[in-house]
Amino acid sequence: MAIFDFAPAIERSRKVVSQNTTKVVLRLVPELQNGKKADNHTFGFVVGGVFIGGLISLLIINTALTQDAFRLQELKIEATTLADQREAILREVAAKSSPHKLAQSAVEMGMMVNINPKFLDLTAGEIKP
Repeated sequence: MAIFDFAPAIERSRKVVSQNTTKVVLRLVPELQNGKKADNHTFGFVVGGVFIGGLISLLIINTALTQDAFRLQELKIEATTLADQREAILREVAAKSSPHKLAQSAVEMGMMVNINPKFLDLTAGEIKP
């Protein structure tokens, strides 16, 4: 048997394939009856819904960012106030720890100035005048 014996069957199958390929097997949209147009309202509602949803989400994000900006401003003001208070405390400590103020405070407490200081020598273990 040769391939040429099957030639009429091959020719018939070619005709069947060429006739069936002009038909659409799968359809993405349902068939419309003649004279009807597709409804565009659904597409409009979907696009409008996406647009409105995007605007609402943008509004929510913008509100959250604004609240964070206000909180950041409050924290900056608080940090500035605390830095000013710290600076005032450091100035007060520096003023009270000056030698003149320390001597004045000692006199007010009843301390007296030592005119004969003595020093302790730890290496020799003796007191030196």
